[in-house]
Amino acid sequence: MRTALITGITGQDGSYLAELLLEKGYAVHGIIRRSSDFNTRRVDHLYRDPHDDDGRFRLHYGDLLDGSSLKHLVETIQPDEVYHLGAQSHVRVSFDLPIYSADAVALGSLRLLEAIRDVNPKGIKFYQAGSSEMFGSAGAPQSEETPFEPRSPYACAKVFAHYQTINYRDAYGIFAANGILFNHESPRRGETFLTRKVTRAATRIKRGLQEHLFLGNMDARRDWGFAGDYVEGMWRILQHDEPGDFVLATGKDYSVKDWVDAVFSRLELDPEEHIRFDERYLRPTEVDLLRGDSSKARAALGWEPKVDFDALVDMMVESDMKLAEQEKILHDAGHPQVAMGQRP
Repeated sequence: MRTALITGITGQDGSYLAELLLEKGYAVHGIIRRSSDFNTRRVDHLYRDPHDDDGRFRLHYGDLLDGSSLKHLVETIQPDEVYHLGAQSHVRVSFDLPIYSADAVALGSLRLLEAIRDVNPKGIKFYQAGSSEMFGSAGAPQSEETPFEPRSPYACAKVFAHYQTINYRDAYGIFAANGILFNHESPRRGETFLTRKVTRAATRIKRGLQEHLFLGNMDARRDWGFAGDYVEGMWRILQHDEPGDFVLATGKDYSVKDWVDAVFSRLELDPEEHIRFDERYLRPTEVDLLRGDSSKARAALGWEPKVDFDALVDMMVESDMKLAEQEKILHDAGHPQVAMGQRP
């Protein structure tokens, strides 16, 4: 039985990856930050009482800002593969929290690489979750050969982590690989991220729970795929004969307006009646167009996305409509938070 350690396991990608690895027979360990509130809803369905199960799924307290805790976990778990997905991952928020974002994203990766170097540099494979945001203002399509032109504190931190991964691969012989993933979404996406923000709001508007949706730049274009497809790409990257760097993308781009129009049309709503502009959602430095060229991954790894743009929209609208209908029931029953236009 192979053993995997996942940082960011409670996030969108971490939950899909944990499911995939468990299906493949792995023992899966995940790192979570200590909090007074549990934030494990995306992986609750995987949890088993530790006294009753076979020990194939475990959660551990740790923090990317604490190198000693990371080293202790690597020593204790002795993973065959480490998937580093944890980060402060919201691009707009990174402008408000640049120091924290750099510490968690850039130095967090470095701390984990150091833990692997100290514990078992030849026996642990390492996956670094890169981002298409690293390309920033570089011309599309963007591939592994495209120079990075980051346009946010988040993107700058990811570029640092990318090159540290390469450096540790070259300097210490660690099987350290970078996955440069373009935007990937799902019903598990956080509600502050654009795609989910739109599907969540539109379904609530359809059920009479809110009236308007406030957005920023509607002209930005992104390469959107399904997160479940992309975690398979992560796994394939670490199964490759040699460590390398791979772009994962659909190769098609759509604007924010395209996404909004697709979602609202499925609900028979007019965006013009409900969309409002709010400059607070603009970035100080915008990224206009991200469209990936994943030819290398398709040829070397046999990877390709299965869920297209329309199917992704359908999936997310259907999921959030179920949530909106549940909220509607609570609203009609006089639930105080929903009655005030807040989410329970």
